[in-house]
Amino acid sequence: MRYVIAFFFPFLSLMLQGKIMSGLLCLVLQLTLIGWIPAFIWAVTSLNRMYADRRNRQLIAELKRR
Repeated sequence: MRYVIAFFFPFLSLMLQGKIMSGLLCLVLQLTLIGWIPAFIWAVTSLNRMYADRRNRQLIAELKRR
């Protein structure tokens, strides 16, 4: 679902991640037709990074329990 939001509304995807200033900058970028593609790539990259960070934190917590 978040990837759909990142595709259609890249600025909203960043804002939902808590990156308000990045979201506003992405909105300005998205308002231009040429800038929409980099805004989409930025949102998806940020989303992938968020999931990787979450996965790494879970792995570290699991290792600490052992």
